[in-house]
Amino acid sequence: MVHGGGMAARNTVVVPSETMTHSMGKGHMQMAKRARSVLIVLTVLAAAVACTGLPKEVLDEVNGSSKEFLIGPEDVLDVVVWRNQDLSRTVIVRPDGMISIPLIGDVEARGVTANQLAERLAARLKEFKESPSVTVTVKEVNSYNVYVLGEVAKPGKYQLKSHTTVLQAIAMAGGFTIYASKNKMQVVRNSANGDGRPHEIRIPARYDDLVSGKGELGNFILKAADIVVVP
Repeated sequence: MVHGGGMAARNTVVVPSETMTHSMGKGHMQMAKRARSVLIVLTVLAAAVACTGLPKEVLDEVNGSSKEFLIGPEDVLDVVVWRNQDLSRTVIVRPDGMISIPLIGDVEARGVTANQLAERLAARLKEFKESPSVTVTVKEVNSYNVYVLGEVAKPGKYQLKSHTTVLQAIAMAGGFTIYASKNKMQVVRNSANGDGRPHEIRIPARYDDLVSGKGELGNFILKAADIVVVP
């Protein structure tokens, strides 16, 4: 009897009740909803990663940089005040970025174009002369220096005479060594915050993007004192 009862127990088929079926169906629905929620979150995250580019600060710094030459220390300038030989002269921008002009004294020349400096000088001279006309010409460019460091053939400081791109600077430095991580390059640039304080910005410069032109920045132009780092 015991043996027969055991066989009967093993052969018994349990038919789920309506309550059990409803509970199981509800559980499957909750799992399906949870799976859909996870899928939506993953999709949103993937889209966010795909759309994430360079920081706005970097894009603004590169795209907003003036394409005109900005005067810097050691540059030689010809300052001509129309019909006034006493004020016209050749000056060298001092290390502090200033130049000295008779009557008006020291004037900030660093970080502006030749035309902007001419306007600045004319505004100062109005205190002494009526409608002064001033022309400024950059006679010698000595402040446009960049540094190429790391895995290049000839690392060091390079004095430039015209606008130079990242790839041109690399070429001037003799190209990459066999150990260079070309797609991990960075350009270190000193910029200024809104309050004028110095602020260091690191600009990614992937070699593949520079060559193909498909990156967000392209083969961008270097500014004075930029440091190209090739790890």
